[in-house]
Amino acid sequence: MGHEARPVRQLWVEDDRGRNRLPDPVRTAAVRAVLLTSVTLIQAMVAFFCSVTGSWLAFPLTVSSVASTVVATWSVLDVWVTRQVWRQRNGVVSEPSSVARQARRERRREERAARSEAKKSASVKKSARATKTARAEKTASVKKGERVAGGEPAAERAAEDGRVLTDAA
Repeated sequence: MGHEARPVRQLWVEDDRGRNRLPDPVRTAAVRAVLLTSVTLIQAMVAFFCSVTGSWLAFPLTVSSVASTVVATWSVLDVWVTRQVWRQRNGVVSEPSSVARQARRERRREERAARSEAKKSASVKKSARATKTARAEKTASVKKGERVAGGEPAAERAAEDGRVLTDAA
C-alpha cells in the first residue's frame, strides 16, 4: 500500500489583508489608553469588593477610582485626537474612493478652466484694444488730410469708400 504524502500545514500563515498598521503616535496613545483603562477597571473592582467586605480601604479606593475613570476617559479621547491630528498632517488616504481626492480634482479642474477663460478674455481685450488703437490712428491720419496708401488724399479715398469725413477740430 502506497502511503500518500500529506501537505505540510504551516503554523503561521500571513494574511494578506490590506489593513495598514496604525501610525506610531496613534499606536502609542492607544497602548497608553488600554493600560490606563485596565488599571481603572481593576481598581474599581477592588474598590467594590472592599466596600462589600466593609474594609477601611473602600472609601479611598472609590475616590481614586473616580479620578482614574476621568484619566482613562481622557486617554481614550487622546487616541481619537492623536489620530485626527496625524491624518490632518499626513493627508488623506490615497484611495480611489477618497472623497477629498475627488474634491481636489474637481477644484483643480475648475481652477484650470477659470485660468484659461481669463487668458481668453485677456487676449480678446488685448486684440480689441489693438484694433481700436489702429482705427483711431487711421481716423486721425484721415482727419489731418494725410495721404494714405495708394498716394491719394484721405478725403478722396473716403469719398470713394462712401464715408463722410467730419472735422472734429
